[in-house]
Amino acid sequence: MGRSRRTIPEELLLLALDPATGTTAQPQSLDLGLAGAQLVELALAGRIAPDGDRIAVVMPRPTGDPTLDSALELLRRRGSPVRAVHWIGGPRLGLRQVYLAHLERCGMVHAVAGQMCGVLPTTRYQATDTAISREIRARLDSAIRTGVPPDPRTAALAALAHAVGLGKHLYPGNEGRSSRSRLRDLIRHDPMGGLVAHAVMDVQNGVAAQPRRERAAAPPAARATASGVPMQARRTGAMARAAAH
Repeated sequence: MGRSRRTIPEELLLLALDPATGTTAQPQSLDLGLAGAQLVELALAGRIAPDGDRIAVVMPRPTGDPTLDSALELLRRRGSPVRAVHWIGGPRLGLRQVYLAHLERCGMVHAVAGQMCGVLPTTRYQATDTAISREIRARLDSAIRTGVPPDPRTAALAALAHAVGLGKHLYPGNEGRSSRSRLRDLIRHDPMGGLVAHAVMDVQNGVAAQPRRERAAAPPAARATASGVPMQARRTGAMARAAAH
């Protein structure tokens, strides 16, 4: 993969970068969003494909992007399709720092060392070319304003921006409410972006234990079993029997 095109993880991180503070908005959920953005980028590159709510490697050949190829190799080693929600929620936190370092190496941001309270060392990041960030933002603004279905990259970027909570950073306050709503609606324009965006939100909501369709279709008794209610009833019954003896 050449460097003529920015990847979706790179664009998501640049969107999240606050030029005033040099820090990223939504730092915790951003790690999850970047993991999802890697999946979308690999799908667009023809390396993986969705299989229901799972991700399958269809071409293990490296892309030439070290960060994406690391993810591709981890997926290949799994040997079988993996659920998107399990992949995104896996123990790979720290992607935000990985991509900040990556953007610095690529010359898209530069690090500014500083101190907090005059003691603790800090690092802020500033975009080297603010026109890039403006162009990314303009694509989202255009899709929101015109209602014209965006290209798959922009649709996936919008879906992930919504999933990690960047809407309130990009379109703050009451005046941004309608834009945040339309940002959310863009999720339907890219199936892969929608799949990973929903997986990101599921991980944040702590509902990654079973497929989305099974959770929605599960009867109340089955959902109660998942929440532990029947187990409590069994324990109560066992105590009653013990008392009877």
